[in-house]
Amino acid sequence: MTAFPSKLGTKIPQTLFFANKNNDSLKPHVKFWVSFHSRNYPKSRTSICCLNTSDRKPHVSDEMEKNGNWVSTEAHPDEKYGKELEIAVKAVHVACLLCQKVQENLIFNGNGDVQAKDDNSPVTIADWSVQATVSWILSQAFGPENVSIVAEEDIEALSKPNAASLLSSIVTTVNDSLSTAATFNLQPPPTPLKTTQVLEAISRCNSTGGPTGRFWVLDPVDGTLGFVRGDQYAIALALIENGQVVLGVLGCPNYPLNKEWLNYQNGYRRMLSRLTKTGLDSWDGKGCVLYAKKGSKKAWMQPLVSGDKSFVWPNSARPVTVSSIDNPVLATFCEPVEKANSSHSFTQGLAHSVGLRNQPLRVYSMVKYAAIARGDAEIFMKFARAGYKEKIWDHAAGVVIIEEAGGVVTDAGGQRLDFSKGMYLQGLDRGIIACAGASLHEKIMRAVDASWNSSSL
Repeated sequence: MTAFPSKLGTKIPQTLFFANKNNDSLKPHVKFWVSFHSRNYPKSRTSICCLNTSDRKPHVSDEMEKNGNWVSTEAHPDEKYGKELEIAVKAVHVACLLCQKVQENLIFNGNGDVQAKDDNSPVTIADWSVQATVSWILSQAFGPENVSIVAEEDIEALSKPNAASLLSSIVTTVNDSLSTAATFNLQPPPTPLKTTQVLEAISRCNSTGGPTGRFWVLDPVDGTLGFVRGDQYAIALALIENGQVVLGVLGCPNYPLNKEWLNYQNGYRRMLSRLTKTGLDSWDGKGCVLYAKKGSKKAWMQPLVSGDKSFVWPNSARPVTVSSIDNPVLATFCEPVEKANSSHSFTQGLAHSVGLRNQPLRVYSMVKYAAIARGDAEIFMKFARAGYKEKIWDHAAGVVIIEEAGGVVTDAGGQRLDFSKGMYLQGLDRGIIACAGASLHEKIMRAVDASWNSSSL
């Protein structure tokens, strides 16, 4: 295959075509968007043409036309895990839109049924509704007999006599969500799901994981406390095969595309987003979805679908990579907002010992993994309090995304996290360390070793 460059002035500084060596005529063989920079026109960021093998008009988002840095990443139908990744990304997009509606209703209208679990952590209709919705989408795509899911919620609370109103709200929310399936080129249910079907979809998520076979791992709303407070949360979906995470998708509905807006409180962003025009090039808090496939050495981010726009797979997406900062003094540290399951005192002391100067980025949920994968922060550490067991759905999707974006995630002893032991991360050495790159990771591990004996953990 031969590449033919041509300079077409400032409008399209450099275009790339592909020709078949066996044919003198130009023939398109691939389909993608790329932004090239000519030496004469370094500031031009206009996208080149889309080489399309079909007659269908290519989808061009406003952001692609404006910036030229959103790249279409279509997986070949025969590519391993190609269909699984496509369905997973679409399912998480559907779940994100569901959560946005429920959270807005909860925050602005004061409507929402927040329950308390046995451990006093909150659970909402969004948790159960997302679990039912994602379970149904996966089962329709691959057949219920081929889908095994490890997930956080069960139907015990929904089976109680006093849960009729809550269950009715969940069924309505699920059907409203699945009615948007066509937007994502998914087949919606022919008729609204009945209560028994919604309960079946939730209870289908009863796998306990393990070292063999294939199963999905779902956290329907990671960071429910952040969700009910109108703050950050995530929808996390991963596929595990024979104990290895092979793909991960992380939906972050409140995580702005532009890092600068992280400095503003979520309530202020929500207020301004209601007053501004929604668009793919906006900071408006509509959020993003990140995803990666094991071994690809690439991680991608795309904006959530907004308004009446349809989702085209592959939708506008851009590659994300971890930060190149390897000096702890210049790094930004992520830490959980809540202190219930982690030790802030140890991580803060450790941050001080390595000379971290930047204010920590405190966010709920696996948004911390997204922050590192996107290069918004460089370090995330979690050292659980005695007796707390890390669950695989709290980490699986985030780990593979960071790793494929160029980062490193291990326990404090340098061992990779083991997702083959069931629903929990067994055998963790002290805690979890995620860093933007191996050099920074090694420095943080040495600092942990030096500080550990003086800690009270």
